[in-house]
This record gives sequence, C-alpha cells and structure tokens, in this order.
Amino acid sequence: MYGPPVDLSFKELNNVTDALAEIPRPTLRPLKIDSESKYLSQSMRLNNNNITNLVGLEFMLSHFLAQPSLLGWLDLSCNKITSIEHVLCDLKELRVLYLHGNDIWSLSEVHKLGELNFLHTITLHGNVIENAKGYRSHVISMLPHLKRMDFSAVTHQEKVLASIWATTIKPPRTRPRTMSEDD
Repeated sequence: MYGPPVDLSFKELNNVTDALAEIPRPTLRPLKIDSESKYLSQSMRLNNNNITNLVGLEFMLSHFLAQPSLLGWLDLSCNKITSIEHVLCDLKELRVLYLHGNDIWSLSEVHKLGELNFLHTITLHGNVIENAKGYRSHVISMLPHLKRMDFSAVTHQEKVLASIWATTIKPPRTRPRTMSEDD
C-alpha cells in the first residue's frame, strides 16, 4: 500500500475536480491498482496547478485512491489556495502537507490543522503569512507534533519558545474597537 504518489501535478487544473478527467503522470515505480482500478497509494501530488479551493477533494481522492482515508502525504504546493479548508482536517492520517507557494494570507488558518494529530511535516513558506511577525513560532505552537516546517527541522528549543510565545501573545479581537474604547 506504500506505492509512489498519484501524480496530478502540472496538469493546469483550475479546481480539484478537474483531476477526475486526468490520468496521473507516470512514475519511476509503476502505480499498483486494486480490483476496482483504484491506486494503492497513500500519497497524492496536486502541485503546480491553478487550484484556488479544495471543493470536491474528498470525492476526487475516493475516485483515485483505494483507501483515501489513509492518505498520509499531500502536496498542494504552488497553487492559488487562499485558505486552509476544513476538508484537510478530515484527513486524519495526514502526516505531510505541502502548502508552500500559495496565497494563504491569514495565520489563523493554521489553527484548523491542529486537529491533525499525526501531522509532522508542513510547508507554508511562499505564502503571505510567512511575513507575519512570529510566523514560525505561531505555526509551531499551533501544531505541536511538527518535526519539520518549511523543509527545516523543528528543534526542541523552538517548541519551548513557541509555547512561551503562545502564552504571551494577545488573543485576536473578536469585534472592532469603538471610539470610546480607544480613549
């Protein structure tokens, strides 16, 4: 079941469901299929496309993978994704998630991935959030199981500092300030 990734990269896909009409790119090791012609793989490449959202991801994974619930590695890098959608949190076995080179602009989006207890590797560099103050500490504090972030190891010291950092930041305001509050 640990075959090569189902590779749908560089297919000029505008949305996830466009992949349904595609044939995966050939790999060095041949992809194995089951009796229903679904791939025996736990990894998927959808990188270097024009994907803006993940509507239909579950359906697309079910179309290609024999056991989509066991997906452990997903490459969505170099697309046009603007937010981390909840559908990613349904991938409970996800261990590696590449989101670098997208258009994610809010650090709060990372909070959603906290539900993924096995996620140990993530890439987010090349998104607008990379420029936010405390970017790395914020991500590490929200995803305590991380071992690698942006292709660099997460050290024990970083985890300790991220924990301290998380307790010292102000929680985001839930409503805008009024004139009387500013006085």
